[in-house]
Amino acid sequence: MVKPESTEIRIVLVEAQGPLNVGSVARIMKNMGFYNLVLVNPQCDPHGAEARKMAVHGVEILERATIVQTLPEALKGCQRAIATTSLDRSLPTHLENPKNALPWLLGYSAALIFGREDRGLTNVELNYAQRFVRIQSDDAYPSLNLAQAVAICCYELYQAQLNQDNSPQSQPPDSEASLDILEAYYQDLETMLLKIGYLYPHTASSRMEKFRRLYNRAYPSTQEVAMLRGMIRQINWALSNYDRDDS
Repeated sequence: MVKPESTEIRIVLVEAQGPLNVGSVARIMKNMGFYNLVLVNPQCDPHGAEARKMAVHGVEILERATIVQTLPEALKGCQRAIATTSLDRSLPTHLENPKNALPWLLGYSAALIFGREDRGLTNVELNYAQRFVRIQSDDAYPSLNLAQAVAICCYELYQAQLNQDNSPQSQPPDSEASLDILEAYYQDLETMLLKIGYLYPHTASSRMEKFRRLYNRAYPSTQEVAMLRGMIRQINWALSNYDRDDS
């Protein structure tokens, strides 16, 4: 049975290069009961003969796949997102095991993000996720094929779904702000902090990463983010009036 679109986990492929991989991902998703495929700026034809041949009975997933140009578009409306990354990626946060981390997505509007076959996700793209998983493999040959990585993660998600009734949620799903709402707040915050001189253009990106990690641990609600954005609007209003009074 297809799950309601609002809570169905999105499998997001960023700039997938191989149609055989995309088709294989569709087949794997069908095997594990996932139907929401999102392709970010695909570098191949996801509806071509090669992709359809590999999809087998998952062709319907290819046909209904959403195609967008940027990762933020792919995550619009999501409350939670996990990105996959490799061991050699330098991240100031813990890389988790898929079995332990992926159940955190269940019951929410959520996304599981996979990077390019040859170089994965960029640091900027990783900023859009809240948690990160690495599939452990032998050091002699640690690199996994994209479809293999998706298969492992979808299997772990499927197993977690079977036990979902025994895993109570930490808070009601509706209470968490979506990632696009948080992203708008981050943009407001960065603009204001640059304006007052707390941030400098050449270091703003690295400083903002720290703010993102802080809020990723807090899971603010939509109402709380609205309050934070209201504070920024009031600060900007006060700064504008201070400038006029000072002149």
